[in-house]
Amino acid sequence: MKAVQFTEHGDRDVIEYGDFPDPEVGRDEALVDVKAGALNHLDVWTRRGLPGLELPFPHVPGSDMAGVVTDVGEDVTRVSPGDRVALLAGAVDEGQSEFPRRDDPTLSSGFYVIGEDSRGVHAEYAAVPARNLIPVPDHVPWEVAGSTALVFQTAWRMLIHRAEVQAGERVLVHGASGGVGHAAVQIADYAGCEVYATASSEEKLEYAADCGAAYGIDYAETDFVDEIYELTEGRGVDVVVDHIGEATYEGSLKCLRKGGRFVTCGTTSGPNPDAALNRIFYNQLEIIGSTMATPEQAEEVLELVWDGVFEPRIRATLPMSESARAHGMIENREGFGKVVVIPDSEL
Repeated sequence: MKAVQFTEHGDRDVIEYGDFPDPEVGRDEALVDVKAGALNHLDVWTRRGLPGLELPFPHVPGSDMAGVVTDVGEDVTRVSPGDRVALLAGAVDEGQSEFPRRDDPTLSSGFYVIGEDSRGVHAEYAAVPARNLIPVPDHVPWEVAGSTALVFQTAWRMLIHRAEVQAGERVLVHGASGGVGHAAVQIADYAGCEVYATASSEEKLEYAADCGAAYGIDYAETDFVDEIYELTEGRGVDVVVDHIGEATYEGSLKCLRKGGRFVTCGTTSGPNPDAALNRIFYNQLEIIGSTMATPEQAEEVLELVWDGVFEPRIRATLPMSESARAHGMIENREGFGKVVVIPDSEL
């Protein structure tokens, strides 16, 4: 089969698309004929190299995909050949408890992410644990099914289950043009919140408004803290959704009203900002971490995607042989929404 792969960490020039051994199906796995996948910032970090992460090379990236089951292991009853499925990338070793089990903050020692800690799914075929597959209705396009799961489950858990947003609250979403960002805008709007979105251009803010943002802030042209205070008449927002990290952390805390909540799922600009403990304790702020979602939470939000309540926006659809270009679009923040990759044999 053909697969996206790299044999060392580095820049985009390490990415290749070529022959790779056909996957062997384990007793608890399903073999999927991949119809579409999508990139996440996680793919960029994995390619560059994460501290403490040692991958066996060659590595196949990718944590999002959808396709048709073609074979199953002897212990599999969850799916059958011919089923249309999408991947939930958070996985656990056999014998370990699911993570996160409802809202238990205890990490399973066997938790890993398909595509980050193990071989990914940007290939013509992928063998994955059957328990990590979710049904996809016939009417859902492959590009939608293959680009939805990771970002929508992440944003859903952040807002609904961790920050517990309520109708009427004001929510600031950073990086509204990205995968998690554009999902968070839609989910906050669905929950009845007033959404404030930041992005780096007026064009991206127009897309964010179409997704449900009431106010847009071009952070390249203006200070988002000043804008939030002006728009809220000095009150601030109730919740900040942040996956940026160092570049926005201090400003995000300043934007929060007393008793506000800061929820984060990532640190694309760096993981170690000044903690600002004085602001946290004085204003009684909550700092909330969130990672992906439980299977039950993922199913909640994906049902809403399949029903058309939420819409993953797709900025580009490329053949897998152009995965280096797809990585560049993520790194350079080109466009709005998800970047989809399709096996060349499917085009």
